[in-house]
Amino acid sequence: MYEDLIETKIDSNNVFDGRLLHVRCDTVRLPNGNTTTREWIKHPGAAAVLPILPDGNVILVRQYRYPVQRVTLEIPAGKLDSSTEDPLDCAVRELAEETGYRAENMEKILTLATTVGFSDEWIHIYVADGLVPGKQHPDDDEFINVEIVPLEKAYDMVKTGEIIDAKTTAAILWEMAHR
Repeated sequence: MYEDLIETKIDSNNVFDGRLLHVRCDTVRLPNGNTTTREWIKHPGAAAVLPILPDGNVILVRQYRYPVQRVTLEIPAGKLDSSTEDPLDCAVRELAEETGYRAENMEKILTLATTVGFSDEWIHIYVADGLVPGKQHPDDDEFINVEIVPLEKAYDMVKTGEIIDAKTTAAILWEMAHR
Protein backbone atom coordinates (compact mmCIF):
# COMPACT_ATOMS: atom_id res chain seq x y z
CA MET A 1 0.00 0.00 0.00
CA TYR A 2 1.24 3.51 -0.86
CA GLU A 3 4.19 2.14 -2.84
CA ASP A 4 3.83 5.18 -5.09
CA LEU A 5 5.07 7.33 -2.18
CA ILE A 6 8.05 5.29 -0.93
CA GLU A 7 11.58 6.68 -1.20
CA THR A 8 14.46 4.18 -1.33
CA LYS A 9 17.83 4.82 0.32
CA ILE A 10 20.76 4.57 -2.09
CA ASP A 11 23.53 5.87 0.17
CA SER A 12 23.90 7.23 3.68
CA ASN A 13 26.57 9.44 5.25
CA ASN A 14 27.26 10.62 8.79
CA VAL A 15 27.38 14.41 8.88
CA PHE A 16 27.72 14.91 12.64
CA ASP A 17 27.74 12.73 15.75
CA GLY A 18 27.01 14.53 19.01
CA ARG A 19 25.96 13.52 22.52
CA LEU A 20 22.27 13.79 21.67
CA LEU A 21 21.96 14.04 17.92
CA HIS A 22 23.38 12.18 14.97
CA VAL A 23 22.90 13.99 11.68
CA ARG A 24 22.67 11.94 8.51
CA CYS A 25 22.52 12.85 4.82
CA ASP A 26 21.01 10.11 2.66
CA THR A 27 20.74 9.91 -1.10
CA VAL A 28 17.34 8.52 -2.01
CA ARG A 29 15.51 7.42 -5.13
CA LEU A 30 12.13 9.12 -5.43
CA PRO A 31 9.00 7.33 -6.64
CA ASN A 32 9.42 8.94 -10.08
CA GLY A 33 12.98 7.55 -10.41
CA ASN A 34 14.82 10.81 -9.73
CA THR A 35 17.31 11.09 -6.87
CA THR A 36 17.68 13.68 -4.14
CA THR A 37 19.14 14.00 -0.64
CA ARG A 38 17.40 13.82 2.71
CA GLU A 39 19.05 15.36 5.77
CA TRP A 40 17.73 13.93 9.00
CA ILE A 41 18.50 13.43 12.68
CA LYS A 42 18.85 10.00 14.27
CA HIS A 43 17.56 10.06 17.85
CA PRO A 44 17.30 7.27 20.47
CA GLY A 45 13.75 8.27 21.45
CA ALA A 46 12.29 9.78 24.60
CA ALA A 47 9.66 9.37 27.28
CA ALA A 48 7.45 11.91 29.03
CA VAL A 49 4.95 11.90 31.89
CA LEU A 50 1.81 13.86 32.71
CA PRO A 51 1.74 13.56 36.52
CA ILE A 52 -1.76 14.06 37.96
CA LEU A 53 -2.31 14.77 41.65
CA PRO A 54 -5.43 13.49 43.48
CA ASP A 55 -7.04 16.96 43.27
CA GLY A 56 -6.70 16.94 39.46
CA ASN A 57 -3.79 19.35 39.33
CA VAL A 58 -0.87 18.44 37.10
CA ILE A 59 2.83 18.77 37.77
CA LEU A 60 4.72 20.65 35.07
CA VAL A 61 8.30 21.84 34.78
CA ARG A 62 9.47 25.24 33.68
CA GLN A 63 12.88 25.47 32.02
CA TYR A 64 14.83 27.43 29.44
CA ARG A 65 14.99 25.82 26.01
CA TYR A 66 17.95 27.15 24.09
CA PRO A 67 16.83 26.21 20.53
CA VAL A 68 13.65 28.32 20.83
CA GLN A 69 15.24 30.91 23.15
CA ARG A 70 12.33 30.70 25.58
CA VAL A 71 11.38 29.52 29.02
CA THR A 72 8.79 26.80 28.47
CA LEU A 73 6.25 24.96 30.60
CA GLU A 74 6.33 21.21 29.90
CA ILE A 75 5.57 17.78 31.24
CA PRO A 76 8.68 16.03 32.66
CA ALA A 77 10.57 14.23 29.90
CA GLY A 78 13.92 13.00 28.75
CA LYS A 79 15.71 10.97 26.15
CA LEU A 80 16.14 7.23 26.37
CA ASP A 81 19.63 6.19 27.44
CA SER A 82 19.68 3.92 24.38
CA SER A 83 17.31 2.81 21.65
CA THR A 84 16.78 -0.41 23.63
CA GLU A 85 15.87 1.20 26.98
CA ASP A 86 12.30 0.52 28.09
CA PRO A 87 10.45 3.86 27.74
CA LEU A 88 8.63 3.20 31.02
CA ASP A 89 11.98 3.04 32.85
CA CYS A 90 12.94 6.35 31.26
CA ALA A 91 9.60 7.93 32.25
CA VAL A 92 10.00 6.78 35.87
CA ARG A 93 13.55 8.17 35.98
CA GLU A 94 12.65 11.52 34.43
CA LEU A 95 9.65 12.03 36.73
CA ALA A 96 11.86 11.50 39.78
CA GLU A 97 14.79 13.57 38.50
CA GLU A 98 12.79 16.56 37.32
CA THR A 99 10.03 16.72 39.95
CA GLY A 100 11.09 14.51 42.86
CA TYR A 101 7.84 12.56 42.60
CA ARG A 102 7.41 8.86 42.02
CA ALA A 103 4.19 7.28 40.85
CA GLU A 104 2.30 4.23 42.02
CA ASN A 105 0.63 3.96 38.60
CA MET A 106 1.80 4.84 35.11
CA GLU A 107 -0.26 4.26 31.98
CA LYS A 108 1.04 4.73 28.47
CA ILE A 109 -1.31 6.98 26.51
CA LEU A 110 0.51 8.02 23.33
CA THR A 111 3.52 7.40 21.16
CA LEU A 112 4.30 10.33 18.91
CA ALA A 113 6.72 10.87 16.05
CA THR A 114 7.89 14.31 17.11
CA THR A 115 9.21 15.88 13.91
CA VAL A 116 8.66 13.56 10.96
CA GLY A 117 10.21 15.94 8.44
CA PHE A 118 13.73 15.72 9.85
CA SER A 119 13.99 13.28 12.76
CA ASP A 120 13.26 9.65 13.61
CA GLU A 121 12.51 10.50 17.27
CA TRP A 122 9.56 8.76 18.91
CA ILE A 123 8.34 9.96 22.30
CA HIS A 124 6.35 7.68 24.59
CA ILE A 125 3.92 9.59 26.81
CA TYR A 126 2.50 8.32 30.10
CA VAL A 127 -0.04 9.53 32.62
CA ALA A 128 1.00 9.05 36.25
CA ASP A 129 -1.04 9.03 39.44
CA GLY A 130 -0.65 7.81 42.99
CA LEU A 131 2.15 10.36 43.27
CA VAL A 132 4.50 10.35 46.23
CA PRO A 133 6.65 13.46 46.73
CA GLY A 134 10.40 13.25 47.09
CA LYS A 135 13.52 15.28 46.39
CA GLN A 136 14.08 16.68 42.92
CA HIS A 137 17.50 15.72 41.48
CA PRO A 138 17.93 17.12 37.98
CA ASP A 139 21.04 16.52 35.91
CA ASP A 140 23.93 18.95 36.44
CA ASP A 141 23.05 20.88 33.29
CA GLU A 142 19.30 21.11 34.04
CA PHE A 143 17.73 24.08 35.79
CA ILE A 144 14.08 23.30 36.42
CA ASN A 145 11.24 24.89 38.39
CA VAL A 146 8.38 22.57 39.35
CA GLU A 147 4.89 24.05 39.04
CA ILE A 148 1.55 22.62 40.06
CA VAL A 149 -1.22 23.75 37.73
CA PRO A 150 -4.91 22.87 37.53
CA LEU A 151 -5.46 20.70 34.42
CA GLU A 152 -8.12 23.08 33.13
CA LYS A 153 -5.69 26.01 33.43
CA ALA A 154 -3.02 24.00 31.57
CA TYR A 155 -5.62 23.33 28.86
CA ASP A 156 -6.35 27.07 28.63
CA MET A 157 -2.58 27.70 28.40
CA VAL A 158 -2.45 25.35 25.41
CA LYS A 159 -5.34 27.19 23.75
CA THR A 160 -3.75 30.64 24.31
CA GLY A 161 -0.30 29.53 23.14
CA GLU A 162 1.37 29.90 26.53
CA ILE A 163 2.20 26.18 26.42
CA ILE A 164 3.98 25.62 23.10
CA ASP A 165 5.69 22.27 23.65
CA ALA A 166 4.20 19.57 21.40
CA LYS A 167 4.46 16.61 23.79
CA THR A 168 2.89 18.66 26.58
CA THR A 169 0.12 19.89 24.31
CA ALA A 170 -0.63 16.33 23.16
CA ALA A 171 -0.70 14.96 26.72
CA ILE A 172 -2.97 17.73 28.03
CA LEU A 173 -5.36 17.42 25.07
CA TRP A 174 -5.44 13.64 25.49
CA GLU A 175 -6.22 13.92 29.20
CA MET A 176 -8.95 16.49 28.65
CA ALA A 177 -10.54 14.30 25.96
CA HIS A 178 -10.51 11.21 28.20
CA ARG A 179 -11.87 12.65 31.44
